[in-house]
Amino acid sequence: MLESKLNKQVLVLNQNYEPMSVCDVRRAIILIYLGKAEIIEKDSGFIRSVRVSIPFPLVVRIVVYIRVPSKRIVLSRKNIIKRDGHVCQYCGDQSVPMTVDHVIPKNFGGNDSWENLVCSCVECNNKKGNRTAEQANMRLLRKPRKPNHLSFIRYFLGVKNEKWKPYLFMN
Repeated sequence: MLESKLNKQVLVLNQNYEPMSVCDVRRAIILIYLGKAEIIEKDSGFIRSVRVSIPFPLVVRIVVYIRVPSKRIVLSRKNIIKRDGHVCQYCGDQSVPMTVDHVIPKNFGGNDSWENLVCSCVECNNKKGNRTAEQANMRLLRKPRKPNHLSFIRYFLGVKNEKWKPYLFMN
């Protein structure tokens, strides 16, 4: 029981309450014990030692502001499909296996970028072929774009607890 609670995820906020990352309870407790973080939201129960009793954290805030360089989200097939919510960007189907499609095919100068790759079902990908969406008489459901760090935490990792929502600007 204790082992499973120590592996739960904790939202880490910068001193200005900006979401920075997610860590496990073990790491959060170490940060709290060392005085580098404070508990903002807590879970039920405590972790106890001979001298210290610390509530299980859900959200912690770093005590000293940390300048975080802009985080780069890796461009990969898995992340493209996550960004698009496992929904084909041409037909809207989400019940079939997905692949990744170039909006502007490479032979027309298209590149591998967040703005040129979309999640597509195999049927739509084959229908579109090596043409642009306009040439294949197909429309994108939404324009692809690069996700930012906050949307990565929000949608890719998911909201692990309802108490995270105010800190992820999801009221």
